[in-house]
Amino acid sequence: MCIRDSDQAERLYDAAVRLAGLTEKDSVLDLYCGAGTITLCLARHAGKAYGVEIIDAAIRDARENAARNGLENTEFFCADTGEAALEFARRGVKLDVIVVDPPRKGVSRDVIAAMLEMAPKRIVYVSCSPETMARDLALLTQKGYRAEGFTPVDMFPHSAHCEVVGSLVRVK
Repeated sequence: MCIRDSDQAERLYDAAVRLAGLTEKDSVLDLYCGAGTITLCLARHAGKAYGVEIIDAAIRDARENAARNGLENTEFFCADTGEAALEFARRGVKLDVIVVDPPRKGVSRDVIAAMLEMAPKRIVYVSCSPETMARDLALLTQKGYRAEGFTPVDMFPHSAHCEVVGSLVRVK
């Protein structure tokens, strides 16, 4: 049996949605959202979904994808992820869940600080680098989160790379 890349992508998105545990009353922020694919999957289960990405063309695509899918509970922002996260924190935006899907270098320290300030009940971490994910999880678990529910997704068969989707729950 041949597993297509799109099958694995769907498994990754399903894992992110499942681990987010959203209700129709929840607000979710997707940092490093790219063209908004995960944001749109989350929006189907949330009251409000925000996406942030620094690449303007990706945000244009995310907005177009939301419109094509009739998802009116989404907002996308073209901004540096760290600056946007800090702005959400400064404005006191109530977020129930934050999802991060950072580049291989992991989540920047300013984004981690902003996430901790916003104190969502859950953080979902999608990673293409188990090493940087472990580094970031160590910081988050030291600051009141418990790691649980990890799902590996082999997006790149015949290579050493594996995506991992994990959840952190606020305990303090």
